[in-house]
Amino acid sequence: QVQLVESGGGLVQAGGSLRLSCAASGRTFSSYAMGWFRQAPGKEREFVATISWTGRSTYYVDSVKGRFTISRDNAKNTVYLQMNSLKPEDTAVYYCAAANVYYGPRPDPGLYPYWGQGTQVTVSS
Repeated sequence: QVQLVESGGGLVQAGGSLRLSCAASGRTFSSYAMGWFRQAPGKEREFVATISWTGRSTYYVDSVKGRFTISRDNAKNTVYLQMNSLKPEDTAVYYCAAANVYYGPRPDPGLYPYWGQGTQVTVSS
């Protein structure tokens, strides 16, 4: 198993930036594909981005393409989500997740067996 802990959330004005981190412990981090999801109040959990084991492959939901960047540092057992040009509609609890398979454009949260506790991102207008 792998344990995941997110950090880096907070309150930011529209147009600002935040970098989320997700630290992993447990089994070998580099054997997991990683994903970021988010959930706004009253809405279903939504796929944001995913990255393969090596970091060579990434995929984003259309609404964040060009603004968000997912990356990983396997030496530090950490995956990141750099969020630029933030909008009020990006407000949500952001979760990182791990899976043994890189699913690419498949957005189903049910494909990811391991989850962190989430970190709140609030973007004010």
